Amino acid sequence: MQFERSEDPACFDTFAAEWNALLAESITRVPFLTPEYLRTWWAHRGGGEWPEARLALITARDEAGRLVGIAPLFSAVNRDSRPALLLLGSIEISDYLDLVVRPEHAEAFVAGLLEHLAGDPGWEVLDLYNLQASSPTRAALARAAAERGWGASEQVLEQTPAIPLPTDFETYLANQVEKKERQEIRRKVRRAENGEQTVTWRLVGPTDDVNLQTDSFLELMALNPDKARFLTPPMRAQFRDTVRAMSARGLLHLAFLDVDGEPAAGYLSFDDGKRLYVYNSAIDPRFNALSAGWVLLAYLIQWSITNGRTVFDFLRGHEDYKFRFGGVAGRILRLQVTRAGALTGDPIPSLNPDEAPVFPPEAAQ
Repeated sequence: MQFERSEDPACFDTFAAEWNALLAESITRVPFLTPEYLRTWWAHRGGGEWPEARLALITARDEAGRLVGIAPLFSAVNRDSRPALLLLGSIEISDYLDLVVRPEHAEAFVAGLLEHLAGDPGWEVLDLYNLQASSPTRAALARAAAERGWGASEQVLEQTPAIPLPTDFETYLANQVEKKERQEIRRKVRRAENGEQTVTWRLVGPTDDVNLQTDSFLELMALNPDKARFLTPPMRAQFRDTVRAMSARGLLHLAFLDVDGEPAAGYLSFDDGKRLYVYNSAIDPRFNALSAGWVLLAYLIQWSITNGRTVFDFLRGHEDYKFRFGGVAGRILRLQVTRAGALTGDPIPSLNPDEAPVFPPEAAQ
């Protein structure tokens, strides 16, 4: 494999078609790894999370010049105050991250990547956040690091609840939701549909003004004090451009529940045709008595089942409602590779990289 490093953001566009083709067959296939998403993330540095950073995107090609692997990295001082290489998208607003490589090339690509990085003196730790437990990158990096005499360690970061979806909504309710919660979901939906107020839900479509609908969603988000603090001007700009990019890529799934024509709740998700990734939510507290968030969530799960989605992914976070709706806990991890001779600092607890994941690997794609 021939490795090359790029610090020019034009690379996101230069080989976007090759990137997307590789991603479609990669060990991890998620919207957060598309060049469209990561180009936007880099333009805003994650909504201002990494103001001091340099792009370090590394590609590998075979002898015929075909793209076989991408390590979408950037260099910065990490949260442990160490010179590091991190995955683009780290840390806060991209739930699943990984290398982009086909399964059959993963071991060779990872070994070649470490060999390539060994010649770069500007980093101490390869600090990879938000790897899924099912990712082959974990074991491949642990083995490649051990072969070089480098250190490798892991820690669990967060749970990632997801609902494996059956073929019909009633089966889902009957088999995957506890009786009390099942009754509660049905009661809340029935109350919304039969009440005095007109309750409807809608998806933002290709003929809608995406910018206008995005601003509507952000204003709905800002009604929550914690989310209002999160939505700094740089983060709002990040959200707006991300939604536009994902809409242009055909991955946007933005839904609203309207009460008497007024937005009461919203869910911003990404949809790859197999899995719905629930990225963020927004609820107007004036409609708490109507349980607008629960009602819209029930509609979205039913929509996902009807339209052939196999997984409803809540992404990271262990909020109670995710499990009340039948979420099964997966997890994401932080993996660190420390080069020989680097100061180790406080060690991260080691985990067995070959242990079975909590969530089935086939459902993680």
